[in-house]
Parts: sequence; C-alpha cells; structure tokens
Amino acid sequence: MLSLDELRDLASVGLIDTVVLALTDMQGRLQGKRLSTEFFLAEVAHEFSEGCNYLLAVDVDMNTVDGYQISSWERGYGDFVMQPDIATLRKVPWQPATALLLADLRWLDGTPVLESPRQILQHQVARLAERGLVAFAGTELEFIVYTDSYEQAAALNYQDLHPANGYNVDYSILGTSRIEPLLRRIRTGMAGAGMYVESAKGECNLGQHEIAFRYAEAQTTCDNHSIYKTGAKEIAAADGMSITFMAKPNAREGNSCHIHLSLRGSDGSPVLAGDRSHGLSELGEHFLAGQLAALRELTLCYAPNINSYKRYVPGSFAPTSVRWGVDNRTCALRLVGHGHSLRAENRTPGGDVNPYLAVAAMIAAGLHGIDNELPLEPAFAGNAYADDGQKVPQTLRDALSLWQASALARDAFGAGVVAHYANYARVELAAYDAAVTDWELRRGFERL
Repeated sequence: MLSLDELRDLASVGLIDTVVLALTDMQGRLQGKRLSTEFFLAEVAHEFSEGCNYLLAVDVDMNTVDGYQISSWERGYGDFVMQPDIATLRKVPWQPATALLLADLRWLDGTPVLESPRQILQHQVARLAERGLVAFAGTELEFIVYTDSYEQAAALNYQDLHPANGYNVDYSILGTSRIEPLLRRIRTGMAGAGMYVESAKGECNLGQHEIAFRYAEAQTTCDNHSIYKTGAKEIAAADGMSITFMAKPNAREGNSCHIHLSLRGSDGSPVLAGDRSHGLSELGEHFLAGQLAALRELTLCYAPNINSYKRYVPGSFAPTSVRWGVDNRTCALRLVGHGHSLRAENRTPGGDVNPYLAVAAMIAAGLHGIDNELPLEPAFAGNAYADDGQKVPQTLRDALSLWQASALARDAFGAGVVAHYANYARVELAAYDAAVTDWELRRGFERL
C-alpha cells in the first residue's frame, strides 16, 4: 500500500508513471482510467475525476440498455464523479510502473450514487456501526485456467479449450505444481499489491484452482477481491493463458465463491460466539436465522447471472436447500470456526458474484435476524441435497421475482437500488431469451 508522499517519491525517480483510478461496476468488474502520475498528484488526488454514468447502466457487453433511472439517452448520459479513496492506493507489480486505487461515486452535486456496489456495501456497514458492530469477511474465489489465450478461446467459440490440468487436482501437490509458475506469479503479485495471501490449492474441475486471502473488514475484502480478479486475468493473459471465473463454464464442478462473514463489537469482541448450542451467542443465533430467512429473496445478490444458477446441482458442493449446518458442505450456510473465528460461510455465490452486493446482502440478512430476534432452526445433519424443505431459487427469473417482492430488500437497500438491480436481471433475461444457442442448433437443425 502507498501513501501520497510515497507515490510522489516513487514518481520523482521514475518508478511510478501511471495511476489507475477504478470503480467496480454492477458486474463486479474494474472500470476507469489510466492517469499520468503527474496529473493524478497535481489534481485528481485532491479533487476527483469524472466518468460517464452509463458505467452503471450497461450490460456485460457494454451495450446501452433501457430501464435505468440514473442513466439513459433521455438524461443525456452525463458524468458522475470518481472520488479517489486514497486508503486503497497501492502498487500493482504485474503492470510496469503502475499504481492503482479505487473510487467512490458521487453525483456532480456531491451526493452519493446509491446504486454503486461499493456505496451499497458502505450503507450496510454504516447500519452495523449504528449498532456498535463491525463486519469481517473473506471470499474464496475459484477459477479455471486454460492454456489457450483469451483471443484463442474466443476464436474457438469457447469450445474444445485446453484446461491447465487434465485430471482432478483437488489438494494435489503434484497436479498443482504443473501450473505453479502462474499461480506463484498471481500470489506474489497480489502480495505486492498489499494483500495477505494465505494459500493456493487445486480444485475438482479440470484446471480449477483457488487462491485464498486473509479475512479483513468487509469493504477491504471486497476491494481486494475486485482487484485480485482483474489482476489474475491480466497476469494469465501476459502468459498467453486465460482464466475464467464463470459460475458454470462446463458440465463439471462450477466455480464457487464461498463468502465467510463474522461480526465483532467495536471493541473487537466476537459477538457471534457464546455459550449456546454450537458455540453461538443469542445474537449469533439471530444472525444465522436472518441469513436463512432472507436467502431466497436476496439470491439475486449472490447469483446475478443466467449461468449462476447452473451450479445448483445435487452432489456438486453447490447448495440446493436453504439449510444451515455445522461444518456441513451440503448446506447453503455452513457454520465454521470458534470464538473469534466463528463465522457463517455462505456457499450460494459463484465465481461471477459481485462481492460488494453479496456481502451487503449478508449484512442486511443478519441485521434482519438480529433486529427481529428471529429464532434459529436446528442445525441440519446429514445430506441436505436430500432435504425436501425450501430450495435455493433455480433460475434468474425466480430470483428476480423474489427480489422485486422483497420488503426486506426495499427496507435495507432502498426502492431505487431494488429497481436498478431488477432491471439488470431483466436485461440479462431478455438477452438470453433472444439468443439461439448451440444446444438448440445441435438438437434441432436436422432432426426437427
């Protein structure tokens, strides 16, 4: 991490000449500008930069789409303010002579852009602070490595790609050593960008891996998640390889993003832990009960894309039932740790998740449980895939309906945010409904 004085010193001897100022968009991607260090230090660091407000009103292909209140042709697609958060300034070792920092979004009159993912999380963190609570989070983000470059993958229409491993390398030291040069560059790069790297391991799908980072306060974790995801792709691309974080890129195991969340008091005390069943406190029981009660109606924050829902297959280690269990990986919510480390693991999100929205949703769900003193159902023991209770929504269309009808979502996030992300889902559904897929062609071209 860098201070402005350190950046100025590095720039004076030519070691940093570029500063990336970035925001995280609805899709969880970094968007922004590369600025000369001279210009950044002279003006932007103490003022701001500007960007087109369509960055929070486009689809994944950057197409302008209808239905957004904050940005449209009728409103002229004006600018919003990208306010640098100097606390996020850091070197990015995988790019030459480059530093990066994140921005908060404001309108030109100084009011916050409430629909910005980072702002949505900040609002939930502030709600916790009003109650003397602080959220700590960790994200476990899986990805698949291919030896094809991104350009080669596109030219092949993403078919018949070559995974970096030819067999299941879950926990395999030998298997992961094949791809260790790339994984090591990613780990050391992220460490050089101020992140605390814990470990790397293989996963079940061919070429699938996970790099784990130490937990931190919720916003810091989400900031690091977004930077890491972009950086890992850039490092792989520089090696002529590609990485996908798609939730379900093929018929094998999908890419998950298990999110761990715990709460502490403002004095650092572990408020979820206590002397009740499974080491929980009364507040911890309410917190977990809130996660369960809100999971279905907030699933849009955990699974934002059409493809997200294809992970939810029995026996896949992705959840299908809205249950919680003690160290039970078949449940949507898994209780792990003890004392300071006691935490809820939400296994619903996939690798395509926007971390700010998911963590914000978990905080909102926890507060719903705490404020309403919801009772916690017994822990589920056994195989939750065989459970006949409530299920995780199976499609984006189902999740959209639940989100739009959710009083909890409106109370926690505001009607404007609910409408904004409902439109995001409608745009994705319309694009999918209009597409003719290779599956349809294979089944119908000749035989129907």
